[in-house]
Amino acid sequence: MFLGQEFIIYDWFIIHFAENNGMAFGFEFGGRAGKYFLTIFRIVIVTLGIKYLYTITKKGFDSGALISIGLILGGAIGNIIDSCFYGLIFNDSYNNVASFLPKEGGYESFMHGRVVDMFYFPIINTHIFDYHFVFFRPVFNLADAGISVGIVLLLLFYRNLFD
Repeated sequence: MFLGQEFIIYDWFIIHFAENNGMAFGFEFGGRAGKYFLTIFRIVIVTLGIKYLYTITKKGFDSGALISIGLILGGAIGNIIDSCFYGLIFNDSYNNVASFLPKEGGYESFMHGRVVDMFYFPIINTHIFDYHFVFFRPVFNLADAGISVGIVLLLLFYRNLFD
């Protein structure tokens, strides 16, 4: 797919190819140096999260809580891998389909790639007076979904385990 291309599965479910250069919702942090800092910060947090997961596994935490934390860590690892390597192994997708392992190299250096997002769920897409209203506008990926589901599960069912 080329950047911005989409396939409408249903009115409320669209596969939309987008690339996220920074954090959630496309926020960026301090240019190239900020991208390094953000990626290193994410790697440190995930490493600490894995160590924490190992520790609480030994304590016999509820399996649902362990799965929730695993979803969060797995999603974070997926986004780290994407941002570290996607730019190295693909050329850009502007107005064309990216090539895998192009001879001239990827579009960016290590840790400067973009994260691919593809799920778009405009559940409510209507006009209210002169305003175009879309409920659930963000485009996200499977890793983002894992992080979100893991956090919601922890907040709803397991927050008392961390007191």
